[in-house]
Amino acid sequence: MSKNKRRFSLLLTSLMVFSLALSACGGNNNASTANGEKTNTNTASEVKSEKPVELIWYTIGGPQKDLDRVVEEINKYTKEKINVTLKVNMIDFGDYTQKMQVKVASGEPMDILFTCSWAFDYVQNARKGAFMELDQLLQEQGKGIVDTIDPAFLEGSKVDGHNYAVPANKELPAQEVWRFNKELLDKYNLDISNVKSMESIEPLLKTIKENEPEITPYAMVKDYMPVMPFDYIIEKMPMAVYMDTTDYKIVNILETPELKTNLETARKYYQAGYVSSEVATTTSVDDLYKSGKWFMDRAATQPLADNLWSASYGYPVVSTPAGEPYIYNWSVMGSMQAISANSEYPEKAMEFLNLLNTDPVLRNMVDSGIEGVHYEKTGENMMKNLPDAKNYDMPTFSLGNIMINYLNEGDPENKWDEFKKFNEAGVNAPLLGFNFDTSKVTTEIAAVQNVKEEFWAPLMTGTVDPNEYLPKANEKFKAAGLDKIIAEAQSQIDAWRAANNK
Repeated sequence: MSKNKRRFSLLLTSLMVFSLALSACGGNNNASTANGEKTNTNTASEVKSEKPVELIWYTIGGPQKDLDRVVEEINKYTKEKINVTLKVNMIDFGDYTQKMQVKVASGEPMDILFTCSWAFDYVQNARKGAFMELDQLLQEQGKGIVDTIDPAFLEGSKVDGHNYAVPANKELPAQEVWRFNKELLDKYNLDISNVKSMESIEPLLKTIKENEPEITPYAMVKDYMPVMPFDYIIEKMPMAVYMDTTDYKIVNILETPELKTNLETARKYYQAGYVSSEVATTTSVDDLYKSGKWFMDRAATQPLADNLWSASYGYPVVSTPAGEPYIYNWSVMGSMQAISANSEYPEKAMEFLNLLNTDPVLRNMVDSGIEGVHYEKTGENMMKNLPDAKNYDMPTFSLGNIMINYLNEGDPENKWDEFKKFNEAGVNAPLLGFNFDTSKVTTEIAAVQNVKEEFWAPLMTGTVDPNEYLPKANEKFKAAGLDKIIAEAQSQIDAWRAANNK
């Protein structure tokens, strides 16, 4: 997978804000924030007088061939700046949650660790005491972070009134788009200006199916879920409030007309052959993207996303909105770095996170590797990958403030300004700021999750008849304790509303 593709596709799960720091720190012993102010990294004399500290960092992503080589260069830089070196441990996406749960439970030494809404759950682990409260550290060793990233990230990621991790500064809202292989749009002169809903794409899919037998009309995977007007209590679980709610009443989405309509459409498309017959077990369609043998799909977006997709795939990709840009809890918490509650060096850990989020030299080294080896600069704030970039292909979204990354060739100079506009246009989802405490219903949630594993993918992808399977699924969800979970969540939402004048 190319670096551009990895950077963007992985950042879509998740999702965040702005601020641009163009001034590199070079030989200066103080990092600079986006507005040119000095952060609170130490002076050279102070650094030399301190005892050297090694920080243990666990982060998400496939281990990279050149990781040790890059970390060696990073350590030269951070040792000079703040007298810190790193031991970086990477755990692949599919294994991260389970392995980190074991490591934290066993008390394994660590200082910094990746967490988010979708891997090694941030809210639940903060409440369990896995992470250190950062309020004071942010005001002291992390002041550059506070001054640099959008305040919505720190405010929106508080748990019970406190910060327990540093959010990545990137796009804040989440917005879905319909994506299209432009070569096929042009070939058949297809118009996407009126594409809005799932139903509206049928004429386009029909054209491709009838004329392009080697092309998959809709490149869908098993975790597909329709765009619906809901803010979910737990991501991709069947309980939510409507986006336009005034009473904040939780609904079981399995009993809503919106879901029924979407499932019937998905079933129609499955039977028509618009999606793969194996969609319910398909976890990736990367082979279709590489070969260009797909017509459309749906994806989360960001500013200038079409440029990134086109550069990554090697052919033009265009998109049109499938939903509005909303700021959710899970988009605010989509990528974070926490400090372990057992860290021996919390102040130094925060100093490092502060430098990572404010110093373009460090941020780009961690992200892109060694200049002249993995990439080369083509301008003051522009770079291009070299062939060895494949040996160091880090998930950019997971590493902190993307607004101080060098631009890729082809990126406009105003790229980060476009991110800022996108963030400002985001609308707060109704449950933004509410974090469900699941401690009283853990057994029921586990049981509901088991039912979801059985029914979710076949239903959502149209593999089975919703008229037959939706009632069966709902019955099993209820038997597993869904109603009890909803009642507990409703009680907490009501209390949260009262406390926050919602």
